[in-house]
Amino acid sequence: MTVKVTRLANGMRVVTDRMESVETVSIGVWVDVGTRHEPAAINGVAHLLEHMAFKGTARRSALDIATEIEAVGGHVNAYTSREHTAYYAKVLKADVALAVDILSDIVQHSAFDPAELERERTVILQEIGQAQDTPDDVIYDLFQERAYPNQPMGQPVLGRADIIKTVHRDQVAGYLNDTYAAPGMLLVAAGNLTHEALVALAEKSFTALSPRSKATTEAARYEGGDHREERDLEQAHILLGFPGIAFSDRDYYAASVLSTAFGGGMSSRLFQEIREKRGLVYSIYSFAHSYSDGGIFGVYAGTGEDQAGELMPVLCDELKKLADGLLPVELERSRAQLKAGLLMSMEGTTARCEQQASHMLIYGRPLDPVELVKHIDAVDKDAVRRVARRLTSGPPTLTALGPISQIEDYAKLTARLKH
Repeated sequence: MTVKVTRLANGMRVVTDRMESVETVSIGVWVDVGTRHEPAAINGVAHLLEHMAFKGTARRSALDIATEIEAVGGHVNAYTSREHTAYYAKVLKADVALAVDILSDIVQHSAFDPAELERERTVILQEIGQAQDTPDDVIYDLFQERAYPNQPMGQPVLGRADIIKTVHRDQVAGYLNDTYAAPGMLLVAAGNLTHEALVALAEKSFTALSPRSKATTEAARYEGGDHREERDLEQAHILLGFPGIAFSDRDYYAASVLSTAFGGGMSSRLFQEIREKRGLVYSIYSFAHSYSDGGIFGVYAGTGEDQAGELMPVLCDELKKLADGLLPVELERSRAQLKAGLLMSMEGTTARCEQQASHMLIYGRPLDPVELVKHIDAVDKDAVRRVARRLTSGPPTLTALGPISQIEDYAKLTARLKH
């Protein structure tokens, strides 16, 4: 494996994955805080901070940030998740120093100009409005809030409009100062560069980071339940899920194999049984999302008003059948899909950069693809049966949006799912 790791004197870790055959480098700063680390009173501040990082620093305007990176043909972007925040760029190998300079500038020296904050506040309110107009997006926020009610894990990543309207500059700057600390931050790069050169750049550039974070992590408490909203839509959007598997759980890989076989492609059980044989949906798939201390296993379906009532009993039957495990051909096909996806992603600098960042944040060390393939190959029929029973034994969470009057009530649905 070509991955090297160095911890700087301030506690920040530098990770490189050298790829000599390419001409580019993907590079980013990952921070170990996200939406679940926000106080409820300022929900959305992590995402707002991510936006404000590009709106000017002590020595660069917002226009300077954009033009400097684009002048060399590169690009820069960012995202916020429930547990992490990332700022990343892709450049030619000759421009790594510029990318590091820009990334270190925006995460350490953002100006948080009040006028820029007002403009970006409006932009985020538009983003929230756009999400509200996109039912197959908003239903995931409704699902998360119902699965994890009244706790940080259930908060929407974009924040709530009424809070975004009132968050002030000092709260945004204070969140950065309190939570962006060197020991919880990574500088990760994949591509044609040397580890030693990146370490030298990091030592020179990241000198203003806090030595410790004040962020707290409230344990995720899955509860489940039922949330429905009638809307004048052409389709009913449905999410049915259960408590899932944490990254560190021994059944993590078995859950991934199971979800892929159940609803991970056109050959999956859900697609074949519910779309191809019965024609009950346009879109259906399963997912297994993991967190540091839990997860979600679920199914999304988009269906017509007249088909929604028929869909749910069939879906419940398919979920119950999982307890019997997978057929040998299903198990082998699912393992092959996961391994192919993993190995194909290794051909791109962006995917490799993000993969190494994820491994470092989750496990504290890089994972070799050979090791990952061994974990996938080790998933056998007994592991699949075990994890299937685990994943469908917890209290269900149902969220439904659109013309949903034909969907039976939560008590009947729960009864159907009992083995």
